[in-house]
Amino acid sequence: MQENLRRPAGFFQALTGFFLEHNYYAVHVSLIMSVLFSLLGIILILYFFERTSAPEILYISFFTISLSFEVIRLILPLHFIFNFPSIYVRVATLVLFFARYFGIFSLFSASICAAGLKVQKTRNVIFLIIVAALLIIFGIPIDVLNWDTSLNMVNGYSSLFRMIELTVYLTTMISFLIAAKTRDSKEYTYVATGIILALFGRNILLNTDNWISPVCGILTLSFGTWFLCSKLHKIHLWL
Repeated sequence: MQENLRRPAGFFQALTGFFLEHNYYAVHVSLIMSVLFSLLGIILILYFFERTSAPEILYISFFTISLSFEVIRLILPLHFIFNFPSIYVRVATLVLFFARYFGIFSLFSASICAAGLKVQKTRNVIFLIIVAALLIIFGIPIDVLNWDTSLNMVNGYSSLFRMIELTVYLTTMISFLIAAKTRDSKEYTYVATGIILALFGRNILLNTDNWISPVCGILTLSFGTWFLCSKLHKIHLWL
């Protein structure tokens, strides 16, 4: 695999990357952590929320599952090893971006359901999430010859798409805070806190190329997800 010295973006990565050199083994560890988090997370959600029919839990499950798709990033080194056509790299990258946006839009859907949006059919919301994710990924210019040291493809208009993600994050958090007010339950405030931690940990894990970031990322992501799920479990336990 040819050398590439472009470092990934992100606040935490900028801090740690200033002191630590990139290491592709650390990137592989972060991918393994993402898959293990997804696997263990969905097992625990199914176990603790087996009898809960709240749509928020379904959407949080989608967010958890979306992390398993990070393993797709391994197609980049495989591309250089086996020299298969670049179109496969592009298709795989589109699938990865779709999973990422599907995951964050699922969290957003969980928040607006908690805030009081009444949806007769959950499949309609899932369809809208799919359409929104597709509209975004097909608008992303991807250069299969340009990547960073976290094995992420560098796409065009990256600042615009980061702004879209930040908007979704803030709207999700605000929606849970609205739910805390309208439902008179401070537990939703804790859920919003868990959302912030989970998304922050996710961003660290997705944009890391050194040894300290995978540890910080998986701990923050796991704690945030556990925290928000435990509070949702407490809420629905009394319903």
